Amino acid sequence: MKPEWKAYLQDDGAEFAEDGSVVSFGNPERERRVTTAGNVICDLSHYGLIAAYGEDAADFLQGQFSNDIQAVDAGHSQLSSYCTPKGRMLANFRVIRRDGTYYLRLPQALLEPMLKRLRMYVLRSRVTLEDASASLIRMGLSGPDAATLLGEALGCTPPQAVDDTLTRDGITVARIIGHHPRYEIYGSLEPLHKLWTRLNVHGAPVGAPCWGLLNVLAGIPVVQPATSEAFVPQMANMELIGGVSFQKGCYPGQEIVARMQYLGNLKRRMYRVHIDADAADPGTEIVDADAEGNPAGRLVEAYRHPDGGLEGLAVLQIGSADQGAKLRLGQRKGAHVTLRELPYSLEVAATG
Repeated sequence: MKPEWKAYLQDDGAEFAEDGSVVSFGNPERERRVTTAGNVICDLSHYGLIAAYGEDAADFLQGQFSNDIQAVDAGHSQLSSYCTPKGRMLANFRVIRRDGTYYLRLPQALLEPMLKRLRMYVLRSRVTLEDASASLIRMGLSGPDAATLLGEALGCTPPQAVDDTLTRDGITVARIIGHHPRYEIYGSLEPLHKLWTRLNVHGAPVGAPCWGLLNVLAGIPVVQPATSEAFVPQMANMELIGGVSFQKGCYPGQEIVARMQYLGNLKRRMYRVHIDADAADPGTEIVDADAEGNPAGRLVEAYRHPDGGLEGLAVLQIGSADQGAKLRLGQRKGAHVTLRELPYSLEVAATG
């Protein structure tokens, strides 16, 4: 995080974790309440950026990721993932294009291993890959009035459709999935500081956990170090939220991902869950209390909800979910895990 940006946030009351992410702005409980119902702004420095540019950048990325990079341009972003040859996601991320450069937005903790692995396959491709986290400030905006507030601040209509983007006066805006209009915003220090200050008049600043809660409520998985290589994209519903192309050419794991889609042998799916606990780590096992505590799935992420407990996303055995298994966190006598409704249907995948 740029020292100047950190200073701006500190002036607004930001409190930081050891990893540098913003935990809160002094009142986490209030922040959680306003996150689900009101207008909020959030520093997204807990996400890093990988830049890819050069004559062969598009072709190189096309051969690595699960989605069709050819669809990414100045007006359109996309979710995508990077898989092992066995089809397991090493990471998932958003791809935007700005000034001819592709940027991959992913958790800071996965940036270095992702960058290292991608560079292994550059070979003779004319592409440069680098950590660009210090080059662009990242912030988020969400709320029932987010589109109006952003439009007034930018002086133009913000992107209306999910995944659409625009760049104006050095600020790039991507519309993303949310139960209210929600945006990721990228830019250099001064334009983003001015935008933050203007949006702060009508939007409450919140910490990174609140943005995580919005991802959960939207059914958007975020692969973390503890879940890297744990899930095939369809297990985490990536094809349901526009993160997989089944028409593009080969990429690592493509055969397995395609076989799972067309042969219909998917046995695990991602569900939204409520957990009667105050904290739970990504990757924590979820067990079936009626089946001697046998594993039923794994937690993707979970965050505290203003109504109490945790709201999370978990990849579970479809059979366990369909049969109403008594799910527990970690062990048979662990915290109760209850299924909640996702904002999209899982039946889409069944029809291919």
